[in-house]
Amino acid sequence: MDAPYPRLLVSRFAECFAFYRAVLPELTGATPAKGAPEGPYANWDLADRTCLALFDRSAMAAALGAAELPAHPAAPSQDTAMLVLRVDDVDGALGLCLRHGGTPVTPPTDRPEWGPTLRSAHLRDPDGHVIELQSY
Repeated sequence: MDAPYPRLLVSRFAECFAFYRAVLPELTGATPAKGAPEGPYANWDLADRTCLALFDRSAMAAALGAAELPAHPAAPSQDTAMLVLRVDDVDGALGLCLRHGGTPVTPPTDRPEWGPTLRSAHLRDPDGHVIELQSY
């Protein structure tokens, strides 16, 4: 059995594909294993295991019979999930992500309340998913 992995359902597939193709190899060592910018699916592997997959949101909605439902909540809401990437250098990793289309949320911050040496920063990918970059 394959280990569980996150699959992000995205509306801006091409932009998200370009973002993760640019940042995942440097941040995690994961490399593209399947997919292309036109979608609807792509995945990145690390040591022969998928560590992240993207799937076009409208294609998944059609497969689930939910295409008529709204893609986004009618009002702003809190996030329900995030992708966490452990990195050696939070500041450098944030810079890399921002250069490739990420949007900053919180600056690099030491967070001793989360762990004695934990440092993190938060950003959003091109489709709005929250990413936490952390080192400890």
